[in-house]
Amino acid sequence: MKFEALKIQDSILKALKDEGYESPTPIQEQAIPVILDGRDLLGCAQTGTGKTAAFAIPIIQLLSGMAQKPGGRKIKSLILTPTRELAIQIGDSFKSYGKYNTIRHTVVFGGVPQRAQTDALRAGVDVLIATPGRLLDLINQGFIKLNDLEIFVLDEADRMLDMGFVHDVKKVLTRLPASRQNLFFSATMPSEIVKLADAILVRPAKVEVTPVSSTAKTVGQGICFVEKADKRKLLAHLLEEHNIERALVFTKTKHGADRVAKDLLKVGIKAEAIHGNKSQNARQRALAHFKSGEIRVLAATDIAARGIDIDELSHVFNFDLPNVPETYVHRIGRTGRAGASGFAFSFCDGEEKAFLKDIQKLIAVSIPVVEHPFFSGVFAEVPAQAKSKDQSQGQKKKSGWGGQKKWHAKKPVQKQHKF
Repeated sequence: MKFEALKIQDSILKALKDEGYESPTPIQEQAIPVILDGRDLLGCAQTGTGKTAAFAIPIIQLLSGMAQKPGGRKIKSLILTPTRELAIQIGDSFKSYGKYNTIRHTVVFGGVPQRAQTDALRAGVDVLIATPGRLLDLINQGFIKLNDLEIFVLDEADRMLDMGFVHDVKKVLTRLPASRQNLFFSATMPSEIVKLADAILVRPAKVEVTPVSSTAKTVGQGICFVEKADKRKLLAHLLEEHNIERALVFTKTKHGADRVAKDLLKVGIKAEAIHGNKSQNARQRALAHFKSGEIRVLAATDIAARGIDIDELSHVFNFDLPNVPETYVHRIGRTGRAGASGFAFSFCDGEEKAFLKDIQKLIAVSIPVVEHPFFSGVFAEVPAQAKSKDQSQGQKKKSGWGGQKKWHAKKPVQKQHKF
């Protein structure tokens, strides 16, 4: 199917062609006609499925057909999103798809001075993309009025829940006109999100693309069993061994992201960290350096990385395994996007074995083990009966991990597994 079949206006088709897009993704194919028809929508889709375009394209078309009311431009569409990075990227999408239309948009988020944002609001906008905290702050200051709103989008609803923003979302809902079109997107549907969707949506059409428990077929996966202290050395080795030009590395803590970037710089690999303690300017600068190729590695925490959309990102590393298995699906979904192929390496130390078990249960896949016998401190998992003669003579290293299987140091070999 081509975009033309979705009855998209010529100006948007021209913009899509400029971006190199000819065919819609499954969620775009299903969602765009529903939204253009004015219906409420419940979209259950992982990041990387093209959902931003699925709502941005029809919103631009719908608003282009609405007559301007007296008194200047009023906010007719609100997109509420959990992070600054995602808000900025949605703004970029509206800029790209609406380049031949007259729709005005602006983005508001915290962590930066509000003057530029309030100036844009005073000038008048049709589409407002916002994070919850700054939105409520500007509403309370009188800079934002939502009386004329026609379309409300709640994006990444499950992440709103994870970040503790559901209360703020409910506050925003009290400021919206009762008569409006609602578009609700979430990668997962925990019970509290189901309740929120039920409270917002009116007889919605449901669009579900790729079960939330599955990983993209375009993403290869490998697990590396390694002692915690050896993870940094292993990361540097894999980056060089496989000539990886660009990689996103996930850590569980902000300090961990800083440490990874610092250690990679020591061995000559350009890297930067991105997390909540970084200023907005520092985060945007690091992201820009990563997108341009000035740095090879971006080390990030989950919240900072959510919504990052990098073209041609070939590799993701789970430096620390997440304790929530769904997070693993979101992380590795950063690569293998829009039909491209990618690979996700995951490091697992003894304390993370339970996390790995939960992940494999969720995705219903046994992640292949990647052997990496390049230094004696790295461990590979083998059945107990496969112990070598050398091991029985004292070369086995105790890890204290326990369990049915044994862990032993692998001797260096010439051949490495390639992906």
